[in-house]
Amino acid sequence: MPTNNSVWLGVNLAFLTFTMNHLNILSLGQLKKSGYETVSIKQEIQRNLIKSIQNKQNVFEGILGYEDTVIPEIERAILSGHNINLLGLRGQAKTSIARKMTNLLDEYIPYVKGSEINDDPLKPLSRYAKDVILEMGDDTPIAWLHRSERYTEKLATPDVTVADLIGDIDPIKAANMKLNYSDERVIHFGLIPRSNRCIFVINELPDLQARIQVALFNILQEGDIQIRGFKIQLPLDIQFVFTANPEDYTNRGSIVTPLKDRIESQIITHYPKSIEIGKRITFEQANIRSAEKEKIYIPEIARNLIEQIAIEARKSEYVDAKSGVSVRLTISALENLVSCAQRRMLVNSEANTTIRLTDFWGIIPAITGKIELVYEGEQEGSGIVAQNLIAKAIREQFLLIFPNPEKNKKAKLSEPNPYAQIVTWFGSDNYIDLLNDNTNPDYETILKNVDGLEKLVDEKLPKLELKDKLFMMEFVLHGLAAFSQISKNQLVRGVQFKDLFNSIFSGSSFEDEDEE
Repeated sequence: MPTNNSVWLGVNLAFLTFTMNHLNILSLGQLKKSGYETVSIKQEIQRNLIKSIQNKQNVFEGILGYEDTVIPEIERAILSGHNINLLGLRGQAKTSIARKMTNLLDEYIPYVKGSEINDDPLKPLSRYAKDVILEMGDDTPIAWLHRSERYTEKLATPDVTVADLIGDIDPIKAANMKLNYSDERVIHFGLIPRSNRCIFVINELPDLQARIQVALFNILQEGDIQIRGFKIQLPLDIQFVFTANPEDYTNRGSIVTPLKDRIESQIITHYPKSIEIGKRITFEQANIRSAEKEKIYIPEIARNLIEQIAIEARKSEYVDAKSGVSVRLTISALENLVSCAQRRMLVNSEANTTIRLTDFWGIIPAITGKIELVYEGEQEGSGIVAQNLIAKAIREQFLLIFPNPEKNKKAKLSEPNPYAQIVTWFGSDNYIDLLNDNTNPDYETILKNVDGLEKLVDEKLPKLELKDKLFMMEFVLHGLAAFSQISKNQLVRGVQFKDLFNSIFSGSSFEDEDEE
């Protein structure tokens, strides 16, 4: 007696052989002789998911951070034959997940040639397909639809109409075909009927007006539609995927209860649960050319800081938590960061360079464009909020590497303060200006002039390469400024570090500092 695995293998081999020979099948008669059997799109997706799971294949390749949370829930929903609602804040890969589901479709499926709704030749739905088959029988021409053409995506906007989604009477068609408006053939089908045997995605479902949502009831469950008085039995075969932002439930709109009841599985997405996952997503999605990757070195701590900025934004009192902070923030920030270094490299005619902390002030446009501020944040100003987020990220990452300067400040005099030599140097009327366009040698010289700075980094992080060491040396200065051990003043073309008390008592402005 054959095992389940051997039976499944035989089915797969038979299906593969059929798929390879599909181009030779051009008529209904040939399709019947081939042994082709009709399955619904949900059965098709289920079958291919089962095969993928058994073969340890990742259908949702490139969707990171969801391996143990969202993806298993999606797989369970597919195995249950459910329509799916992906609920989550912006930038949580909801649409990307829906698009990846096309990997679970068969490579090709047959349909009646000329059909507007991809009629299955063995189970036709439309008047057109039924008439053609009735007239031509086994000679009915067959065409093949690739999986890439079996995905439809519609953004729900307030101007979407029932005609857009379901259909309407087409007077031009009636005139050209010389048909009465009572004839079913005058109907122009909307997006949903035209997506028969396909995956149909509605993004931001709550933005769809309630009366339009009501029009989806019967399509989801009963399989009949009404167009201008025509009651047409069209048991459409569609895998529905909806996406929604939780903010929409309270601010802009809502999913009407009967429609939510008809969407069998609601799956909640989330932001990366760790900095490591966030870094992988950001680096893979960022548009950085290979030439820049070779010439511009990005220290690991710089990548950590970018992810930490997003984390700080998501919990900031100035940022609207309901709106969320998309991973597009970190992607855009990394791209801006590399561009800052690239520009400096071009200005100085250098062959290569390393990301610096001063480059982070070049990512402020990426932050301000990706966060939605609450009232208090609007009063502060988006630029100030972005700078505060960078400072908080520096504080958090600093404590993971170096001792807390505040604890050392309060420690007993008998305990050595690792930052004493650096702070004392600045206290002796010394200061440094780190400019955006400092050459690589100038940048190194300026940092090494600070007493005790290189020694501290060597003690805490021995065996660092020079490019990492220089970044960490600058990182220490920004960290000490974040903990109010030294002063940091933003210049027009960079940043200045000096003694905290001298800076307070001098009362000099940023512009004055820059002129100095």
